[in-house]
Parts: sequence; structure tokens; C-alpha cells
Amino acid sequence: MAIALSLLLSLLLQLGSCQAELNASTLQLHRIQHNTLNATNVWSLPLPPLAAVPQRADKDLAATAANADAALLVHSSIVYGLAEVANASNVNAVCHAQLKHVQRGVLGKQPWAMKVLDASGSKRAGFTFGQNYWLGSRETCVAVQRPVGVTLSKSYERVMHYGLITQQAPFAMDYRVVYLRHNSPWQVELKVLVEQIIHIGLCLPSACQSAEIQGLTSDYFASSYMDNSIFELRPEVLYTKDLKLRDAFYDRLSFKLVVGFVLATCALMLCAQQLKVAKQLPPEADDAGAGLAPVESEMWRALHALLKWQPLQSFVSCYDVGSNWRKLCATRQTSSREIPLLNGVRSVCAIWLLVFHVFWFMYFTIDNKVQLVSYAEQVFYQYMSSAPLLVDVFFTISGFLQAYNFMRNTQQMEAVRQNGLLANAKLYGKLLFHRYLRIGPLYLIVIGSVDLAFAYIGDTSVYHIYDRFDELCAQHWWRNIFFIQNLFEHHEMCVNWSWSLACDMQYFVLANAVLFLYAKRPKLAKLVTVSALLATIIWSYGVGITHDFEFSFDAIYATASLVYTSSFVRVVPYIVGAIAAWCLHEGRLQFELSDLQERCVWHFCLFAFMVCIFSTAKRDLGYLITISLFVLGRVLFSLFLCWMIIGSARGRGVWWSRLLEAPVFQHINRLTYAIYLLNPLVISLVYSLTTASSHVDVFMMVSNEFEVLHLYINLSLLNSQCVTCSGFVVIVYLVSLVYSMAFELPYSNLSSLLMRRSNSDKPKTT
Repeated sequence: MAIALSLLLSLLLQLGSCQAELNASTLQLHRIQHNTLNATNVWSLPLPPLAAVPQRADKDLAATAANADAALLVHSSIVYGLAEVANASNVNAVCHAQLKHVQRGVLGKQPWAMKVLDASGSKRAGFTFGQNYWLGSRETCVAVQRPVGVTLSKSYERVMHYGLITQQAPFAMDYRVVYLRHNSPWQVELKVLVEQIIHIGLCLPSACQSAEIQGLTSDYFASSYMDNSIFELRPEVLYTKDLKLRDAFYDRLSFKLVVGFVLATCALMLCAQQLKVAKQLPPEADDAGAGLAPVESEMWRALHALLKWQPLQSFVSCYDVGSNWRKLCATRQTSSREIPLLNGVRSVCAIWLLVFHVFWFMYFTIDNKVQLVSYAEQVFYQYMSSAPLLVDVFFTISGFLQAYNFMRNTQQMEAVRQNGLLANAKLYGKLLFHRYLRIGPLYLIVIGSVDLAFAYIGDTSVYHIYDRFDELCAQHWWRNIFFIQNLFEHHEMCVNWSWSLACDMQYFVLANAVLFLYAKRPKLAKLVTVSALLATIIWSYGVGITHDFEFSFDAIYATASLVYTSSFVRVVPYIVGAIAAWCLHEGRLQFELSDLQERCVWHFCLFAFMVCIFSTAKRDLGYLITISLFVLGRVLFSLFLCWMIIGSARGRGVWWSRLLEAPVFQHINRLTYAIYLLNPLVISLVYSLTTASSHVDVFMMVSNEFEVLHLYINLSLLNSQCVTCSGFVVIVYLVSLVYSMAFELPYSNLSSLLMRRSNSDKPKTT
């Protein structure tokens, strides 16, 4: 018996050893197969069954786990859910087969399919405060198509699947964005631009058409998406983008006009350079062809001969790059007839508005809009949220200069007095023509650039662009040509930030008429001016009371066409500036103040200026108080600014006004018009080409015991904002240099040339 037991024990030990060796061999085989999966192209792999995970010992448990994964993914992953609802009746056959292939790849944990799953967007935290950007990762979707260019050392052990870097999808994939309008009551609705647009980035087979994707998305959100019922989304699919530029872009009329305008400008600049070289040659070398282009040709000889015509020489000289550059960068000592403070005030306000536009035109990319608006209502950030008030600075300066320059031009004033109706009509038309010639070309090229830029980002940006200026400009361009776009609804404006330019042009037309009347009948002109000031104040009160105007952002946006962009409401500072110019010209309001009193008045004006900026900190004061602050506050705001202007014109000032009179502001002031027109275009273009939404950092709301810490946090956030804004200031400055050199200065030179010729043609009196 002992011998039998001994033999049996030995047999069992041998069997156990064989089983261990078999298990080790099986484990080694599994490892080899796993490494092969990571290193092998997916085309050589067998297609796993839909409800099974390969290489599992227990088939029932594997099927159960796969079914559980599939059930979870259907309700949580949008791209997997679209594949689930796809069938032969709602998509084409190739799209259907490839979507099912994606499903099997995800359940089979194939690296390329996991990248597809990860690249596609899903609901993100923060929905209640405006997180509508479920964009996924465009870069990851691109990595599905080609290996990632990352070199990893083999000296280190990693738990990752190397197929994430090397494995590619077995068919073409594209990144698409689907846009849904939701109607959820569980998101704060600010009523500023369109907020209820959910952006869903999806990595889908290229074989699937946009219309099919829209249909699948509607079916999926109506039936399977879990958060649809929880957050009561009730979505409506709007459209789908494939983020590819359409061929129609190159067929746009604006494309042809802008390209033609740019080429013509470049040709004129080359001609100006050729003319400059030819003028430096000695007369005897002119006929020999010296100074022509290096390649002798009949075309250049013909051009050289054509440029000998004097009228053409004068016209072409307006485009001389060297001369225009010197004019743009020149700084000089201001004369007694100039007001040096204006250079600094306009420059600072232009940059200040640029910084405000950085935040306004990035609004469509922000995923926590509620926090942004809450910051804008805090006292510390009123310098930013009240920046639109600075437009009144430009209106005040424009009204002041328009009246002051007209009245001190004694020769023109005398001509208006002596002229009859027809002669004054011609002079009036001449002034209007030169105004249009100076500001029109740059404005028109910017309109064309905006049309092209928004057509481009409308096709290629991941964001829903609310203000489709490419569509608006195609319909309403004629309003901008005649500077009447602000007389229509603000959401219909082409280049809507140009509303103030339209106001300024309208005020120029009306102010000239009043000034012509002043030259003929001064008392009647004064009566008209005062009546206009009172009428616009009464009108503003009526509009504010009728529409319950408040400083809340939703009320300001809703009444933008009636209040913010209205010529009738915004004319107050222009009239105040014109009245101040009359007082300066006529020597009225002369006060004898001591040096101390004058310094106190200067500092008080600056203090009052800042009080007006920060007066909107309380935004729920009621419509009557609000409209009083809006109207009367702007009158005081303009009066304080006029005191500074008049003081600078008389050579007075304090230390901070001397800073604004620094020569460097002469250069920036010459670019303010280009900066004003171009900064929203540049900012919108930069932000629209990003692939991830912007986020406004939330800082802590601390108690009164930690005010120092609160201030430090505010200053830290301000510092980060300054970095972004400084970058935009530099970019806009460089772009403005180019545009001003090419499309503003040449026509300003041409206007001056025509004015000189017109004056020289007049008969001289003895």
C-alpha cells in the first residue's frame, strides 16, 4: 500500500509540473500576441465579433462584459451612439459598414478605435454656466489617420499600448463638428449673442455625409442620450461642418476685388519707386535707359516714358513707400496752432478699446460666459466693461476739431459768407469728397478683408460664428458705402463695430451744414445747435424710459440699435465738443486761476473722468436713474474732456497731461484709424482658428479679512490678461502699419494734393 501511495504522489507531482509549464507557455503566447497587436497594422488583424472580446478564457463573462460596455457607451459616448443608431436606411452602405467597424474596434480595444472614441466630444462639466463646447480633440482624430511623430526610448518600461502611436484606422476618418440648439432650463441664459449652441466634435468615417450625420445626431439625442432627459436639452440639430474651405471662397466678388485692389496698390508702389529712381538720374542718362529695371524690356521703357507725364507723376508719388514711412514715423515739436494732448488721448483710448475688444470678440469661444459677465460687473474690472464709453471721447474730439478747424479758417469762412447757394453747395460737396477720399479706401479694403476672413472661418473654424459678416456684407454692403449702417438693426450690420464711423460721418455732414449756416447767420446756427442738444437729451430719456433701459448687459445688448449705435442718442458729446470749440475760438469762458487752482481743476477733471468710467458698477438702479446717468453723465464726461483739450490748446497742463503730449503719441495717433478698423478683425480671426474653447479663470471670493489676498489675486489675473492683450496690441499694430501704408496714407496724400491744386487755381486778390 505504501508503495502504491508513493507512486500515486509522484504521478501527481509530474502532472502538476506539466500543467505549470503549459500555463507558462500559454501566458508567453498571450504576451507575444499582445505585442504583435500593438506593432502590427490593423489591416492584418482578424475582425473580432461584435459582442466578444478576444483572448478571454471565459466566453460567457467576456460577452457579459462586452454587453455592459456597449450599454454604457451607447448612453455616454456620442460617437458610439451614432454608430449604434446607424442602419442601412439612414446612411449609405459604406458609412454604415465603417461605423459598425468602429463599434467592433472599440469593444475589441483596438488602439485606432480607442483614439476615435477619445477624439470625439462628450458632455463636459460646467454646462449650467455655459460649457457648450464638447469639441473632443481634433489632433487626436488626425492621429487616427497617421502615426504620431513621437520617438520613445526602448530603455524604459511602459504600460501603454504602443499601437496608440503606430496604429492607423483601416479607412479614412474626418473630424466634424455638429451644432445643436438646446432648450435646457438648466443653463444660465445671458441673452448676449447666441449661447444655446452646443458644439460637438466627432471623429467619423469620411464616407459619412454631413446630412447623414445630422440625421443620426437627431435620432440619437431623441432616443439614447442619457443627459437629454436629465438636463432637458430638447436639442435641435442646426448644421454640420467638415472644417474644409469650399471652392466658392475663391469665387466671391470680395476675393476678386481685394486681390485686384492689392495688386493695383503694389503696382503703384513699384511705379513710385521707379519714378523716384528716375528723378535721381542725370538728364543725359535718361534717354539711355539708365535706372530702369535690371531686365531691359519694352514694357519698362513704355512705363518710364509714361511716368514723364506730370499729372501721373504727382498721382504715383502719393504711393511712395519711403516718403509715407517717414510721414508715419515722424515726430516733431508741436506748433502753437496744434493741440498736442489730442495725440495722447486718442492713442490711449484706441488701445484701451482694443483691449476691450479682446474680451468682446473672444466671447464666442468662452466656455464659462457667466463668470466673465460676473467679473465685468465687479468694481475692479469696470475699467474694462465700461470701455465702450470711450467712444464718446472720439465723438467729442471729432466735434471739437470739426468746428474749431472750420471757424479758424478765416479764408473759407469769408468765402462761405460771400458765396451764393450754388457756390456753397459746390464747396460743401468738395469738403465731403475729401472726407470720403481720406477715410473711404481703408474702410472699403477692411470691409473686403472682413468678408473674406469670415467666409474662411465660417468654413474652417470649430465655432459657431454668430455674426456672419460674409453673409451680411454680401447683402448690406451698400449701407456701409453710404455710412448709414447704424440706422438699421445692429444684428444686420456689415462690420458692426464700424457703427461709430457711420455716426461720425453723419455728424460731419450735419455739422458742416450748421457751420455754413453759422458763417451766414450765426444766431440761427447757435439756436439750431442748442435745440439739437436739448432734443437729443429728451429723445434719450424717452427711449430709455420706454424700453426700461438698464446697465445690465442683456438690456444694453437688447437696446443696442435704439441706444448704443443710434446717431440721435450718441450725438451729445459731438455737440458738446463743437460748443467747446466755439468757446475757445470766440475767447469765451476766460478765467484767471492761480497755478494751484488750475492744477486742482486738472486733477479734478481726471478724477471725474475715472468716476464716469466706474459709474456703471451698480447695474440695477432702475431705468430712470440709469438713463439719467447715461445721458447727463456723458455730458459731464465730455465737458471734462473739453476742459483738458482747451487747456492743452492754451499751453497749460500738469504732469500727466504732459505725458499724453509726448512725441511718441504722434506716431500712434496716425495709426488710430487703422487700429480702430482692424483690431476686431485680427482678434476674431486669431480666436476662431483655435481648436479648444477659452476659459476665464475663476478666482476666489474672499472675505473682508483677506482683502490683501483678494487684491493680489485680482492683480495676478490682471497680469495674465495683460500678457494676452499685449500680444494682440503688437499684432494689431503691425497689421495697422501695413494697411495704413498701403491704403490710407496714399489717399490722404492725394487729398492734400488735390486741395493744393484747387487753392492754386483760385484767382488771387490784390
